[in-house]
Amino acid sequence: MRIAFTEELQFISDQLVEMAGLTSAALEQATTALMSADLELAESVISADEHIDAVRRDLDTRAVDALARQQPVATDLRTLVTAMRMSADLERMGDLARHVAKLTRLRYPNRVLPEALTATFRRMAEVADALVMEAARIIRDNDVEAVTQLKITDDEMDDLHRDVFRVLLDSSWDSGVQAAIDATLLSRYYERFGDHAVSIAQRVVYLVTGQWDEDNLNIDERIDVTEVSR
Repeated sequence: MRIAFTEELQFISDQLVEMAGLTSAALEQATTALMSADLELAESVISADEHIDAVRRDLDTRAVDALARQQPVATDLRTLVTAMRMSADLERMGDLARHVAKLTRLRYPNRVLPEALTATFRRMAEVADALVMEAARIIRDNDVEAVTQLKITDDEMDDLHRDVFRVLLDSSWDSGVQAAIDATLLSRYYERFGDHAVSIAQRVVYLVTGQWDEDNLNIDERIDVTEVSR
């Protein structure tokens, strides 16, 4: 029985790593669609989000079932509860990639971003990918020592987020109100994507040590008010 339970815990961990890979691919594709006004690619990102949601549902079902059948304590209990919280973070990251794609679809055939912001958002996408893939490695290896460096990487994302607003508030901005609103939303999506990666890493710290770092677990889930739809 214990061997089967251990195998189930490993499978749940593997599902988390899979979700991280899916969210990484989703944001990468959404960014490509954003930069090139590629409607077909944007639609594929929007459709593929259902798969991320399905993996989360399966993971949570397995975790709840394990809680009911095994009545785990100590580290095993933390593992299951933390896995469900991390799956929520990863599912939200998939939603953020979908938001990027939906904004691309909304503005098609025009491009969303003016040239003045293109390089900044390309870098934001690169940092976001580095964050989620490092978070996946931290999950896989329970590498709490790597969390500090991940947070430093996230600092760059925060700097880029501020850079966007510096461009928008500069007197030379001449791309109009709509473009400014779109850029504000997009910057928020990428910045929150990074925040969720940090949250995941901090949950691994809790899993291994039993200690919370509250400063990095206050992720605001209420971004739905800015979701783009049509």
